[in-house]
Amino acid sequence: MPSQPVPLIRAQALRLHSADDVLIAVRALAAGTRIAGEGIACVDAIPAGHKVAARDLPGGHAVRRYNQIIGFATESIPAGAHVHTHNLAFEAFERDYAIGADVRQQPVPAALASFQGIVRADGRIATRNYIGVMATVNCSASVSRFVARHFTREVLAPWPNVDGVLAITHGSGCGMDTAGEGMALIRRTMAGYARHPNFAGMVVIALGCEANQITDLFSTQGLAESPLLRPLVIQAAGGTRQCVAAGIAAVKEMLAPANAVERVAVPASHLTVALQCGGSDGYSGITANPSLGAACDLLVAHGGTVVLAETPEIYGAEHLLTRRAVSQEVAEKLIRRIKWWEDYTARNRGSMDNNPTPGNKAGGLTTILEKSLGAVAKGGTTNLVDVYEYAEPIVAKGFVFMDSPGYDPVSITGEVAGGANLVAFTTGRGSVYGCKPAPSIKIATNTALYQRMRDDMDVDAGGILDGSATVAQKGQEIFDLWLRVASGEQSRSEVLGIGDEEFVPWQIGAVM
Repeated sequence: MPSQPVPLIRAQALRLHSADDVLIAVRALAAGTRIAGEGIACVDAIPAGHKVAARDLPGGHAVRRYNQIIGFATESIPAGAHVHTHNLAFEAFERDYAIGADVRQQPVPAALASFQGIVRADGRIATRNYIGVMATVNCSASVSRFVARHFTREVLAPWPNVDGVLAITHGSGCGMDTAGEGMALIRRTMAGYARHPNFAGMVVIALGCEANQITDLFSTQGLAESPLLRPLVIQAAGGTRQCVAAGIAAVKEMLAPANAVERVAVPASHLTVALQCGGSDGYSGITANPSLGAACDLLVAHGGTVVLAETPEIYGAEHLLTRRAVSQEVAEKLIRRIKWWEDYTARNRGSMDNNPTPGNKAGGLTTILEKSLGAVAKGGTTNLVDVYEYAEPIVAKGFVFMDSPGYDPVSITGEVAGGANLVAFTTGRGSVYGCKPAPSIKIATNTALYQRMRDDMDVDAGGILDGSATVAQKGQEIFDLWLRVASGEQSRSEVLGIGDEEFVPWQIGAVM
């Protein structure tokens, strides 16, 4: 949004903007509850996080939250009534893209922040130090896992600077057009992981007869075999046992050079943070997402990069991003991706409003328009400097956007392939997502969730609801945590060991 909403907190409900047609219930409200300062009483029982009509709304009325359209009333809605899927619906409407209208000069802090990072020989900066074993195709997934499983904590004990040996497996790589968009995309994704600074070395394992030929993967993506990038082919190696043995031997040769690292102070400008939300609720756009946006503004001021993604989850709010685009070219990149998604869903007989999920709706979100308006708050308020296609290398500094589906593992896989070395993940319903090789930091929208899932949540943004914390304070807390985690402190998901199954490249096009 052009500026972050400053909610006016009542005992029972939040008003996010003076022009809004709805209030947000801070807690469950019984029918008949009078909302202080609003002059209305609840006609219906209102679940926590859900919307209550702030005034009488005629059928067809464009209903506003954050002073932005979130849907259209499908019937007359009296003041105090529950506003949700039974009386509010998605409709397309014209948006004013106002390209560049909100571009502004970026502040520069008096002193630049730093963290303890790992400097690779070519100057890339890592936040973690893994060795990867990557399958070119699902058919080589088991062999890749067998190699990685050999390297238990006990086996790796002589190499304490190595964070682990990670199997990177997936369900694709064959049954697809070898010259098609899907093949280009999966190869770009795999190459992004092979080059990722958080991997000290990588073994790439192929079956041998798949569509995603390992020689074509290396040649099209500019990858070259080296002591720290080793290709293996199961059929050429003599089968499963022989290839597993060769893979273990290849990893062993990488351990000593991988271990020969130390953390040193580097500028925070070397951080690239993937922004994500999952299991969102009615509070996401009020607490966790604006707090994450505030942290993003801090990192951008220190020269770093933040990556908003999930194109279906900015739909209907993309005009708030084009207003921040630094050029016509950047804005048009984003608009083209929006048009692509409209065509893509139409071809597949779907609707952009198929998102939100049932969990989102149970948490109070009704339409994709409402969800998107809260989702864009994750990106803060700074200028939009570039737009990337899925898994493209991210080279710009500042706030950028990457095209991706709204499915969290697929979206984050693209962002990490692009170079993200941290992940910031907001959730209202509760997510247990972790990400290797990039640490995942989860931010709870409400204190009840934070307390209920304490082992999974890193930050509690719920204090914003009761006025005990501000968005700015939580933004600073998130930023400070980024610096500590980038320096080696484990996130909650890392402590739990989550992140081995989260490589999920976007499968696009026909499976044949």
